[in-house]
Amino acid sequence: MARKSLIQREKKKQRLERKYNLLRQSLKKEMSEVSSLDEKLEIYRKLQSPPRNSAPTRLRRRCLKTGRPRANYRDFELSGYIIREMAHACLLAGVTKSSW
Repeated sequence: MARKSLIQREKKKQRLERKYNLLRQSLKKEMSEVSSLDEKLEIYRKLQSPPRNSAPTRLRRRCLKTGRPRANYRDFELSGYIIREMAHACLLAGVTKSSW
């Protein structure tokens, strides 16, 4: 299980990303419409003004059950070993553990 502080930090980043998402999209759209280099630089400076943790690239996909940051499957939003345990227990519909 991930430390609670790391999970809370990730939730804070998600809130910041949602808060500044509209601003980022409007500035990027404005930058694509402008042809002057000076205006583009000014818009680029405005794009750098929001907090760094509000950038979507700073978000980390975590397991919903354990909060583990690695080996996550996007379809299930769970980490690999949780999927394996759930597949053994027949808790995932349509997933079977292969054996030979």
